[in-house]
Amino acid sequence: MLASGIRRIACAALVALLAACGSAPVSPGYYRVERGDTVYKIARSNRQSVQNIVRWNNLSNPDAIEVGQVLRVEPPAGAATARTSVAPRPPAASAPRETADAANASPGAASAAAPSISLVWPTSGQVVRNFDGRDSKGIDIASAAGTPVVAAAPGTVVYAGNGLRGYGNLLIIKHSGDYLTAYAHNQALFVKEGQSVAQGQKIAEMGSSDNDRVMLHFELRYQGRSIDPTRELPAR
Repeated sequence: MLASGIRRIACAALVALLAACGSAPVSPGYYRVERGDTVYKIARSNRQSVQNIVRWNNLSNPDAIEVGQVLRVEPPAGAATARTSVAPRPPAASAPRETADAANASPGAASAAAPSISLVWPTSGQVVRNFDGRDSKGIDIASAAGTPVVAAAPGTVVYAGNGLRGYGNLLIIKHSGDYLTAYAHNQALFVKEGQSVAQGQKIAEMGSSDNDRVMLHFELRYQGRSIDPTRELPAR
């Protein structure tokens, strides 16, 4: 089983490498990433779930898909999975651009260009790790298991699941103005993809999924670039 997993990862990497070297047509069941694409957009266009696209392509960070990268958009032979019917969503709810440039850009440059957004604290507790833009793309807030987690701003849920390694049960919410927030390591999720949420609405409970301690890892991004959330959160 381990060998099979390694082979799948190697194949995915090889397909991506070949895609970067030329513009030959992709095989049926695959899709070449274009500028402005997101994992959510690709999943929706191919009537698949985000979780399927993440799993089939071994994506550890879907924010980092690259233009020219080839992704599997149909299930591998013999895979027991079904297509997901995705209802149309308003333009404001579309996911932000997710490119390698955005993921690797300087957080300071993004902050300087980003308009202000009014946030509320997503949970109570103590900040045990601050944003640094490198190893820490957000802040970690520690409290007791089951502590309510709320939406920091109104928006639409664009991801709800546990398909991203290192994030556990994760929610990503798209807000107006090209902002998104991410909420990781929850023990329970109370909203689903496509659902609109109000600022302060309970969306999850704090937990330790895919982590060694109970905490919320909270990220704020503008056009895909990481921003220090404490710059937009009220003082407390």
